[in-house]
Amino acid sequence: WLKLYKSCLGPEGHRDVCGMGRLFKRYLDGGDVYVCASCDATHRDSTHLAFSKELLSTNFRGRTGTALLFDKVVNVTFGPPEDSLLTTGRHTIRVIYCLDCSENVGWKYDVAFEEDQKYKEGRFILEEALVCKKNDDDGLGSVSAMDDGWDG
Repeated sequence: WLKLYKSCLGPEGHRDVCGMGRLFKRYLDGGDVYVCASCDATHRDSTHLAFSKELLSTNFRGRTGTALLFDKVVNVTFGPPEDSLLTTGRHTIRVIYCLDCSENVGWKYDVAFEEDQKYKEGRFILEEALVCKKNDDDGLGSVSAMDDGWDG
């Protein structure tokens, strides 16, 4: 089942993604997941962000160290698009925030200007220091994510 949130408010400067005043928090069931480290440290219910099976690469760097490239994530809101000069070239990215606690957890690649970086477009970086990996046997949620429920 889904947990209903009554508000779309986040940190100043980032957009609400629902437009209707309600956000739904998804619990991923059926595999190991990455969760928001801030929520995990302070809440009983960890905010699920991605299935481990959606992890594409661990060979990335973020502002806090090692970063993880994912194909799909859930339970995030987006900041405004911004051009950023990264070590692999110029990209348009959007910072992603945890839906529950509004902490920055990484970014989404909107546009890669270098041809050899186009594979990143539409994909997500979660910074390893800002997330935790939870095993399926940790007693995680009991609701499956639906295919149409992915953000992106």
